[in-house]
Amino acid sequence: MIGLVMCGGKGTRMESVQEKLLLKYKKPIIQHVISALDESGCFSKIVCATSCNAPKTSQFVKDLGMSTVETKGEGYVEDLNHILESFDDDVFVVSGDLALLDSEIVQKIVSDFENRKSWTSVLVSKKFLDLIGVKPEYLVNYNGEECAFTGISIVNPKIIVGMEPVQESYVVIDDKRVAINLNTKSDCDLLGAA
Repeated sequence: MIGLVMCGGKGTRMESVQEKLLLKYKKPIIQHVISALDESGCFSKIVCATSCNAPKTSQFVKDLGMSTVETKGEGYVEDLNHILESFDDDVFVVSGDLALLDSEIVQKIVSDFENRKSWTSVLVSKKFLDLIGVKPEYLVNYNGEECAFTGISIVNPKIIVGMEPVQESYVVIDDKRVAINLNTKSDCDLLGAA
């Protein structure tokens, strides 16, 4: 399995002059995500998807010695679909802004993956997000419960064809390590309290 860290977004909702993934929570946020994947021992290789939208982040991950693939920076979905065309193995896709991610939760997600569908996304319930004070922007209904995407998916790229819709399966994991994405200043405040 390949670990793919999406780290080429503009981070405009953060309203910061600094690139979002370089904001520090003990160390730069992107470094927490890369370390979690690396220390999990689950991946044959780890690749960072970068773009011209975040040039300092791109240089930072290169300085860490990470393999990178430059995207067009057209948007998360478009960039991800383009990248997946170059992989044959299953891909663990993770957003670069999950500062609490650690190797243990990565191992749990990978071990629970049953290759059920071409695309399995990790969700967190709105009830749990309310409990920890996270305000999701977008909710989906899964098994009668409102849930939010965490930014983690496991994808079989051999079944994906361009931008055509795929049958997606879901796994709900109510855990703050996958629940807190840093998108806004209030998310950063929550991280400090975590």
